[in-house]
Amino acid sequence: MDQTELFEAERPRLVGIASRVLGDPAEAEDIVQQAWLRLHGTQTEIENLPAWLTTVTTRLCLDRLRSRTPEPVEAADHLEAGQAAGDPAEDAALADTVGLALHVVLDRLSPRERVAFVLHDSFAFEFATIAAVLDTTPAAARKLASRARAKVAQPAPEDLLADWEVVDAFLAAARTGDLDRLLRLLAPDALVTADEAALRAGTPERIAGRGEVAAFFDGSAQSALAVFVGDRPGAAWFHLGAAKVVFDFTVEGGLVRSITFRAAPDVLSQVVRRAGAARRG
Repeated sequence: MDQTELFEAERPRLVGIASRVLGDPAEAEDIVQQAWLRLHGTQTEIENLPAWLTTVTTRLCLDRLRSRTPEPVEAADHLEAGQAAGDPAEDAALADTVGLALHVVLDRLSPRERVAFVLHDSFAFEFATIAAVLDTTPAAARKLASRARAKVAQPAPEDLLADWEVVDAFLAAARTGDLDRLLRLLAPDALVTADEAALRAGTPERIAGRGEVAAFFDGSAQSALAVFVGDRPGAAWFHLGAAKVVFDFTVEGGLVRSITFRAAPDVLSQVVRRAGAARRG
């Protein structure tokens, strides 16, 4: 195989890593394309192409994360005395929930914590390899992953997700067709209902259960915009600048418990566009 064929063989794996680190499939594709350009432009002899591509892709992801969230230099490499090793069974269970964590909780980790956690807990990279990617020591890489794992498993009160973050994560998953992420954001007994006005507009009357609700929203909500419904974060379909149908979310414990489609005039009159937690206009 020539270099191009080898790269294409590695592309799915690289996109998978970048997608989990960044939480955005489109950004991941862009990062992997940048890795290809670097490969195409390098004059250095590469002994282990998969390892080289992994390092380059991950470092590009790290740069992208840092552009979003600057990281204090002193936070990365200091180790705390007496750090206990995690239980392997607990680590495996936590890694299984990483789909949700990456898209929501991991947004609050430092870039280096996020990279160390994803590479170790999702892809089973050894800490020596992660240390080389992060230009640090294996002990420091282990500490970064451990600190991230603790934040994901038991977030501090100040790290608990706001309702609007859960709503926006759900909508993003719906738009991109990320069924696994939708399932992780929904309560087991999730329920979709509608008021009479919304039913007349063509919304479903009732959908019950996590799987059914996720399947309904998978790949949908493309044109829904983020709003407040009174003081509750939600979304709405607009036509000619006016809200026509509202997605009224009930969020409990970081999970979507219910979504009610509403189109009654008194509800629509409460709709205000938002950007994250801020009102617009």
